[in-house]
Parts: sequence; structure tokens; C-alpha cells
Amino acid sequence: MSPNEKQKLSVLIITLNEERYIKSLLEDIDFADEIIVIDSYSTDQTVAIVNSFQNAKLIQNKFVNYTLQRNFGLDQAKNSWILFIDADEKLTPNLKSEILETINESNAANAYLIYRTFMFKKRKLRFSGWQTDKIFRLFKKSNCRYTEDRMVHEKLIVNGRVATLKNKIIHYSYTSYQDYKTKMYNYGILKAHEKHKKGQKPTYLKLVFHPTYTFLYQYLIRLGILDGTKGITICYLNAYSIFIRYKELYRITSSKI
Repeated sequence: MSPNEKQKLSVLIITLNEERYIKSLLEDIDFADEIIVIDSYSTDQTVAIVNSFQNAKLIQNKFVNYTLQRNFGLDQAKNSWILFIDADEKLTPNLKSEILETINESNAANAYLIYRTFMFKKRKLRFSGWQTDKIFRLFKKSNCRYTEDRMVHEKLIVNGRVATLKNKIIHYSYTSYQDYKTKMYNYGILKAHEKHKKGQKPTYLKLVFHPTYTFLYQYLIRLGILDGTKGITICYLNAYSIFIRYKELYRITSSKI
């Protein structure tokens, strides 16, 4: 990169029925050189909203799993730097400034982890395992790819140096009990199929003890107890996802609980 060459940024968003958030997000990322929305054939107003933004490109692609959808998005991007952001996430002004400064540094790393602040409805969740949550969101396209052995909770393979940004993404993941439960259910189903593909077998002990351990670990060790009723709800639903994982794994391996 020459000293005066400005680096260009492609922002990628994966959507399915995100009419609640997508308008404000697209307004928020107007600093991007390219915006691509990879939509899984939404049935609400998501498509219409995206199409109302002249600087956003909509591509519809059948959803198989999160990893394949993200890699598909990478293949559509034309710029060297990628920022992945979910529809229910928000960038602070300080984070936007930091991203633009970072990609134009001469000694920039190849990928950056970004911490996330988890919002329970409109209030910050301080513990329950989310206090150290960070995820790859900003990276060089040529040096990174999502490994295809995962269907959910994607893993980015980075060829080169990794660093962490200072500012956080605001994550509005929990808007209602039913919405979050549905999300955790879907994660559990995908994780079961991922494990089945790897040849892993379910056991009754894992079905009983892994969800229990997850709840107790997040509620007691990761201090979910300090989040009050919010902590109980989040820790329970995360454990519920683990239960669904093993229940589905039993089903697809033709075993009986």
C-alpha cells in the first residue's frame, strides 16, 4: 500500500426478515465504499427497504448455513477490506472512526477482533458470559476465509497477524423472549447437523449434563446471577440451545431418548 492510497471497505450484511433493524443499519454505515446485503429470501419488508438505498446492493442467496452464506458474501465483495456486521448490531461513532483509521495504517493486521456489548431489549447485559464476547468482524479479504466444517458460530481462518479494536459493537440480539428462543433453537439444530457431519454421536449423559453445566457455568462462574432476571433468562436459553443440539442429534442418528 502506498502512503497516500486510501483503502476501500466493503460492508457485508446477512439478512432474513430484518425489517426491524435494516433501515437504521444502512443509514449508519454510509461511510462504506461498498454495501452488500446477502438476503435469504425475506418475506417481510427487508428487500424493499434495502432496495430503497441506492448505495446498497441486494443479492439473494438460499441459506444453507452461516459459514457458506458468509463465504458467498466474501466472493461478491470487490474491495480488499471486509467488515461483516449483523442487522441487529450498531457501530458507535468512535468505532467507525477507528475502523477507517485502522484499515489505512501501514502496519495494519490482517484481521481484527471486535468486542460486543450485548443489549437485553434496551438495557446492557453486563455479565452472563457476554462480558468478554469478541468476534472477527474486520479483515483483509485476501488473507481470510471461514472454515466450512462449521455451520454456525463461524470460525475465521486468518493467514497473518491478528489484533483487537478498542471500541465495541452494540449488539441488540435480545428483543423478546420468543425471538431469542427461536434463534437459540435454530442454532441448536445447525450445531447438531454439524456434529453429525463430523461423525459425533449423542449420549444421554451429554443430553442431561451439558445443558446443565452450561447454565450453571454462565449463571454462577460467569456471573449471570448479577444480571438478575435477565441473567436467568439468557443463561437458560443458552442452555436450551445445547439441549436442542443433542435432542436433534438423537433424531438424525435414528436413536431414541
